Amino acid sequence: MITAARLAGTLAAHAIWCVSDGAVLTPIFGFTTETGERRMDRIATNDLQQAVEWGKSRLAADKDGAVDAVLLFDGRIPIGERKFDAIIVEMRAYFSPQSAATLAIPYSPRSAGSFRVHRPKFLQWQNCSDFSLDAVVGAFFEGVDAHEQGAKVWNAALDHSI
Repeated sequence: MITAARLAGTLAAHAIWCVSDGAVLTPIFGFTTETGERRMDRIATNDLQQAVEWGKSRLAADKDGAVDAVLLFDGRIPIGERKFDAIIVEMRAYFSPQSAATLAIPYSPRSAGSFRVHRPKFLQWQNCSDFSLDAVVGAFFEGVDAHEQGAKVWNAALDHSI
């Protein structure tokens, strides 16, 4: 799950960079191969919900023969009594096929006054007892920092109030 989290962080920083100017995020599917190569596909269709469902089925099936894979898409999550826009990040480490982790990166869009990125929230940590949550979080932020432009936008917009 460590390499999946690192990949997820890099792609999450890319996604934050994409939505920072008010654009709609095209769902992103990324994976690593056995040789360590990273690949990223944008799931572009006219129907975003259909794109997300296609990405979820691709994540579940591992037809790419990947070592790890992540799916990122724009969604909304409740925090307290409010709902926030969020980049939803689903991660899989295929050597442990029953393991699944999902986190959300809430953000306030530019249309709300100024673009803000809030603390990530874990939504799912299923069958992951073999993984250290602290190590996964650390790897995720290593990935964020590896995306130069995305990390720059993320850090400039960071808001720990939520």
